[in-house]
Amino acid sequence: MHIFIVLGLVACACAGTAWAQGVDVVPGYHHTDDRSGQYVVPGLTWQSASHLQREASFDGRVEGHIYAQPLYWHPPGAAHALLIVATESNVVYALDSATGAIVWRVVLGTPAPRSALPCGNIDPLGITGTPVIEPRTGTLYLNAMVDRQNGPKHMVYALSLRDGSVLPGWPVDIAEALRSQGVSFTSRLQNQRGALLLLEGHLFVPYGGHYGDCGNYQGWVVGLALNRPGVFGAWRTRGLKGGIWAPGGIAAADGALFVATGNTEGEHVWSDGEAVMRLAPNLHRSASSRDAFAPANWHELDEEDLDLGGANPMPIDLHGRRLILQLGKDGKAYLLDRDNLGGIGAALDMQKVSRGPIRTGPASYPGPGGVFVAFPGAGAACPASRSEDGLIVLRISAASRGGLSTAWCAALDGAGSPITTTSDGSADRIVWVVGAEGDNRLHGFRGDNGQAVFTGGGPNDRIPKLRHFVTLLAAHGRLYVAGDGRIYAFSVAHR
Repeated sequence: MHIFIVLGLVACACAGTAWAQGVDVVPGYHHTDDRSGQYVVPGLTWQSASHLQREASFDGRVEGHIYAQPLYWHPPGAAHALLIVATESNVVYALDSATGAIVWRVVLGTPAPRSALPCGNIDPLGITGTPVIEPRTGTLYLNAMVDRQNGPKHMVYALSLRDGSVLPGWPVDIAEALRSQGVSFTSRLQNQRGALLLLEGHLFVPYGGHYGDCGNYQGWVVGLALNRPGVFGAWRTRGLKGGIWAPGGIAAADGALFVATGNTEGEHVWSDGEAVMRLAPNLHRSASSRDAFAPANWHELDEEDLDLGGANPMPIDLHGRRLILQLGKDGKAYLLDRDNLGGIGAALDMQKVSRGPIRTGPASYPGPGGVFVAFPGAGAACPASRSEDGLIVLRISAASRGGLSTAWCAALDGAGSPITTTSDGSADRIVWVVGAEGDNRLHGFRGDNGQAVFTGGGPNDRIPKLRHFVTLLAAHGRLYVAGDGRIYAFSVAHR
C-alpha cells in the first residue's frame, strides 16, 4: 500500500490530541446520528434565500468522483475550519472551508477498477460511503476499497484530522479480520455505499452488493473497536443478498442501530431481507419480533427487486411515541413503533406515497401538526403536473393508521437527497435539494408550504457532474455541494 500526504500552504492550527468540547463539527451523514439532516444557518431566511449565489472565488478542486457527503471540522483555536472530502480515487482532502484551498491531501492506495469487480456502476471504486468524525479525538474513520495483488480489499482507516496521517494500528482489512474469527467475507462481492456510524466508542460499517445484484453477497454491519483497532463483531443477513446500501447507511436512536435491508434471493422463509432491523451495539442477533419488521408481501418485493432498503430508516419522535419511518422502492411509506418493530406485517400505518421507487437519504423536521419528512419521488397524492418527478413532503401526525399524509409537493427535475436549514433552530425552515442527474441546480422550498424560495437559474448556478444520491452540507454560513472533481459553495450575496 502506498500512502502519500501533501500539506497545503495553509497550516491547520489544531493543538493537542483531544477536543472534548467547543468543536464546531458536522461529524457524519445528514449531521446527526438520526440522519434527520437539520442544520442552522444564521441569516439564511425565506427572504434572503433569493439572494443565494455560488461563490465564484471558492476553489474546491479535488481528484475523483464523489458519492460521499463532505464533512466539516473546526476545533477551538484552529486558524481554519476544514471541509473533509473523500473520493472514489481513494483521495481524502481537507479544504479550507472559506476558500476551498487544499490544507492537506492523503492518498490511500489504488482504488479498484470496474474490471476487478463482478458487476457495478462505479469506476473506479474507492471511498463511497460517507465517513464519520470522532470529535473528541479529531479522528476521521472511513472505508476504502483498495486494489491489491490478490484482489480488491475493504480497508477501514483512521486518519488524524490534523494532517491526514494514518493512525497506528490502522487500516483494518475487513475480510482478514473476519476470517481470523472463522467468518467468511468476500470483499470483491461486497460494496460499501452506506454512511458509517460511531456509537458507544465503536465504529459501525454497513455493506451491501454492487449495482447489478451479482454474486453471493449479504447485508452486513461490521463493528470495530477504536482503542484496539480490529473487528469485535458482525451481523449479517441469514439469506443471500439483502444488502444495506442506502446512502444514509445506519441510523441510531435510543442507544440502538437501525438499518434497512434489500431483496434476498431464493428465500421461501423470511431471512432478514426487505426489513428494518434494530441491532444492539454488540451486534448479537435477536430472535425477537420486537427487533425486526418486514412487509407482509416481502417475498413479492424480493421477486420484483423492490427493496425496502432504498432509504435509511428515519427515527422520529411524536407526542411521546418513538417511531421509525421507512421508505421503499415499492413507493410506500411504513410507519413503525421504534420500541416494538413487530415482525412481519406489523406497520402502524402504510401508505402508497410515490408512483415510482424511492431511493434517497430523506430529511425530517418538526412543524405544525406533526413531523415532516422530505424526499424526491413521483408523488402519488401530488397534482398531476408534479406526479412524474418532484419533491414529496409527508406529514406524520399520529402513531396510528391515518397518521401518514402528503403535506405538499414541489416540482423537481432530478433526484438528490434533501436537507433542511433554519435561521435560528426553528424559524425560516427551508428544504434544500439538488436536481442531481436532472437540471443539476440547487432548489430551496419553504418547509411549511413548499413555496419556492430559491431556484438556481443563473448561467453560473448549474452544478455539473452530480451523482444520483448527492446531498448537501450546511456549515460556515454556506451550503456546499459535491460534484465530481469539485466542491461548490453557495452563500447569501451580501456576505
